Amino acid sequence: MAGSSPQAETIALEGFHPLKHALRFGAAIEEVVTADPTHLETLAARFAPDVLPALRALPLRIVRVDELAQLAGGRSHGSPDAVAFARRPTVDHAAVLADDRPVVLLEEPTHLGNVGAVVRVAAAAGAAAVVTTGALDPWHPAALRGSAGLHFAVAVARVQGLDELLVPGRVLVAADPDGDTALAALPARAIVALGSERRGLSRESLARAHRRVRIPMREGVSSLNLATAAAVLLYAGR
Repeated sequence: MAGSSPQAETIALEGFHPLKHALRFGAAIEEVVTADPTHLETLAARFAPDVLPALRALPLRIVRVDELAQLAGGRSHGSPDAVAFARRPTVDHAAVLADDRPVVLLEEPTHLGNVGAVVRVAAAAGAAAVVTTGALDPWHPAALRGSAGLHFAVAVARVQGLDELLVPGRVLVAADPDGDTALAALPARAIVALGSERRGLSRESLARAHRRVRIPMREGVSSLNLATAAAVLLYAGR
């Protein structure tokens, strides 16, 4: 997988919520930066007491509120509770493809927030991985914001194309509004492929699919949000 060697060794997690998830799913946190360590610990005690011991063991740096906002990209809606810096994990290609759980393939996504939202859905549904094709890095800060730290709960990587994924035993299930298969349980070791809302999947992906599955929708509704479509397929598949 193209994402198996991290393009950026360290990534930033903005806010307590993604930090909480990162700690729960084994992220290697190098440092936590906050303007108010007491408030951060209060959040953990209230909303995620299970991560409190791990949080207390992390290196902590205290900065001014304006410095914290700059670390978070200077977003206009305010400073987060914390910014945590974590090591971007490597992805074991062989282990992902040997896993019996579904893999979600996003073909050339164009919206990084949607990529993050799909990662969040895939983590919740117990998928093995989310892989993408195209130019966008699925570990981009905008995608990390969308996943709320759940990049650490599921393998996330970029691949060059289908040839990296279609190993023996893997079944390509393509989301296609003109598909010949109604929404149903996913086959074992499925690769669930979704295209963009505007273009859908490429002709190559549709031609190579073992199944082309349609999601029933009211007449006149042209498409679902990418994360919504992924949720429907993964949860119906269970």
